[in-house]
Amino acid sequence: MPHREGLRTWIEIHRDAVQRNIRTFRRLIGPNVKLWSVVKSNAYGHGLYAFTPLAEQAGVDGFCVDSVVEGLSLRRAGVKKPILTLGPTLPPRLIPARKSDIAVSIPTFEALHAISGVKDPPKFHLKIDTGMHRQGFYLHDVPKVVKALTKLRISKSKQLEGVFTHFASAKDLNYPTYTDMQFAQFEKAVAMLRKAGFRRLIRHAAATGGTLIGKNYHLDAVRVGIGLYGLWPSKELEVQLGSRIRLAPALSWRTAVAEVKRLMPGDYVGYDLTERVRRPTVAAVLPIGYWHGFPRSLSSVGEVLIRGKRARVLGRVSMAMIVVDATDARPRVGDTAIVIGKNGRDELSAADVAARAGTIHYELVTQLNPLMERVVV
Repeated sequence: MPHREGLRTWIEIHRDAVQRNIRTFRRLIGPNVKLWSVVKSNAYGHGLYAFTPLAEQAGVDGFCVDSVVEGLSLRRAGVKKPILTLGPTLPPRLIPARKSDIAVSIPTFEALHAISGVKDPPKFHLKIDTGMHRQGFYLHDVPKVVKALTKLRISKSKQLEGVFTHFASAKDLNYPTYTDMQFAQFEKAVAMLRKAGFRRLIRHAAATGGTLIGKNYHLDAVRVGIGLYGLWPSKELEVQLGSRIRLAPALSWRTAVAEVKRLMPGDYVGYDLTERVRRPTVAAVLPIGYWHGFPRSLSSVGEVLIRGKRARVLGRVSMAMIVVDATDARPRVGDTAIVIGKNGRDELSAADVAARAGTIHYELVTQLNPLMERVVV
């Protein structure tokens, strides 16, 4: 496969895969539940400006981002659909959020007080901590929240748009106990808010795992991140549901062979002399390294695909270069090497590469350098 002219390394985002994944989740949640696409952290490394238009065209109902800054980037890119920030919002960002119709999350009394001090506040969603112990009001805080809303004259405001929580461990059909406990806590919080007069709030609890595990978690909206990129939130769910729910990886990472060298038995490769070849070896030099997001932990163990053959990393992963043993592939300068993706029947999935690197696919893809060009194919 020829490399892309002018690019030494690039990431391909597959339009068909994105559309297929969105259709899959649409069928799963039905017509009455909103599908929000989580595009925080540069769309999980897939490229905010590459992935978001595809998701918008495929009919998602809105987007979840980490910050107002990310939300403003989407607005400047022409996104019209609802946007909700999931991370904390600093007070100076509240007015820009309102001006650009970006809803923010309110997880603390300090944040609630800050938004009440804005003459024309943005829409906001209350965050309830039901057991993640990361962000949000505890269940016993909800009566105080209601009083604060009333005291701060937010009780009749249309700006309070939603209420949500986040599951800590919705990744295995066989172990739903903690998720069910969290959901029960959330339902109690919602009941308190409704009793206080907040009856039209958008309720949402499920991310990808919760969406896959059970319809009772879907409520009014789901926040699907990793699943829309064609990746499973856990190996357990892939094993349990993979026979009837098909997810298509949306991302592949490719690079071009920059140089081919012949090594003799006994030659050392790379920094610190950590690897010494034992046979005549054809080495391919690839212009990627840990700066690009290829983990240094893949030194001497990582693999790429060249001409349908696996080629193992030789020695240390450098900042912007690796060397691989491509003896079986017989490479030429300019050949394409696949870092993540398929080549014929063989595949280096993000999950497999991450496991070999000692991490998870969430981290692997989100750490792909945003300066690498994302190409929609």
